[in-house]
Amino acid sequence: MPKPNYQFEKRKRDLEKKARKEEKKLRKRQASETAPAEKPDVEVG
Repeated sequence: MPKPNYQFEKRKRDLEKKARKEEKKLRKRQASETAPAEKPDVEVG
């Protein structure tokens, strides 16, 4: 039985984490771009 390759597993986890982080960043940016257009200006007074 071959021994486990922990470096490969760690690299795979890190790449998955980086991809999820990038997707989250893109979703937040898209949400922030669309949000101001949807909300009307509110006057305080």
